[in-house]
Amino acid sequence: RLEAAHKRLGQPAIQTYRDFRELLDRKDIDVVYIATPPHWHALISIAAAQAGKDIYCEKPMTKFIYEGRAVADAVKRYNRIFQIGTSGRLRAAHLKKLFDSGILGKPILIRMNRPRYNWKVREWSGHIFPRLEPVPPELDYDFWLGPAPVKPYHRHRVHGSFRGYWDYDGGGFSDMGAHYFDPIQYFIGADSSGPTEIEAAAPWPAHPDAVGMWGTITFRFPNDITIRCSSGEWGPDPDPPDAPFIEGPNGKVWSEQKTDPPDLFEQIKTLPDPPPLVTWEEALRTRKPAAGNAEVSHRVSTILHLGNLAIRLGRKLRWDPRKEQFIGDDEANRFVNIPMRAPWHL
Repeated sequence: RLEAAHKRLGQPAIQTYRDFRELLDRKDIDVVYIATPPHWHALISIAAAQAGKDIYCEKPMTKFIYEGRAVADAVKRYNRIFQIGTSGRLRAAHLKKLFDSGILGKPILIRMNRPRYNWKVREWSGHIFPRLEPVPPELDYDFWLGPAPVKPYHRHRVHGSFRGYWDYDGGGFSDMGAHYFDPIQYFIGADSSGPTEIEAAAPWPAHPDAVGMWGTITFRFPNDITIRCSSGEWGPDPDPPDAPFIEGPNGKVWSEQKTDPPDLFEQIKTLPDPPPLVTWEEALRTRKPAAGNAEVSHRVSTILHLGNLAIRLGRKLRWDPRKEQFIGDDEANRFVNIPMRAPWHL
């Protein structure tokens, strides 16, 4: 694939690499784009920051929670620009304005269900009993695994379908959730915090290797906001298809054009707009934090990990967003900072 890409570019002067560290050693490169599977994101992001590169990283930001904190701290320490591969919050200023106004009242329920949200649950499920295969001679499987545990090779574990295995990603919830939660976290004002209770409805026990099905994942935030994700692919759906996206005691939102009362957005028209967000290109020029910077992206990634851990552990979890630890749950806390395969480490 590397050779085919090089040939397609048609420029012999362009260099290709098998090891990202060789590329980071180049002094003439200012920005790197990380599009590996997520189990590599943290190590490459930190190495890039240490090498003085700005970073555009694909989602989800990291494989487990502590990795995200390590990346955010490294980006700050080395004064780099970081942007996650989503841009939904750049189109959510009207909802930020709505929530800041308080006009909806409390409590608020946000429904993340079909048809607005497609979680790709079945699409990115893993194979539980795959037929083992020899490693293709052109694949350096050991380096592809990197910090992940060694598992017998099967083609479904690599390429796009890697998302179906806990060692590398977190299924459709992690894949699509990074896009979906980024604007919501922004407009509910949770960029520096997170949920305090998480529970999921899913088959039990969860498979220890292959990501599987789930029905609902519910997050409760300390400011009287609940987010309920419904996959529509397993178990009963708690809401009818025409349920509002956002619902408070004083108003409901289906879309910018459909609200109850009908003039909901008109009522806040004269209120101040939220501060403008900084695009990736502007951040590179001005050195201001990008809209999808490492700190806020770590918080989004944490939400995704919390939801998946509620599925894997099969019980309600209580989370302290300030300490970034589970409350009274040693087993859950072992998933916060997962050891990497030697010699890789944070």
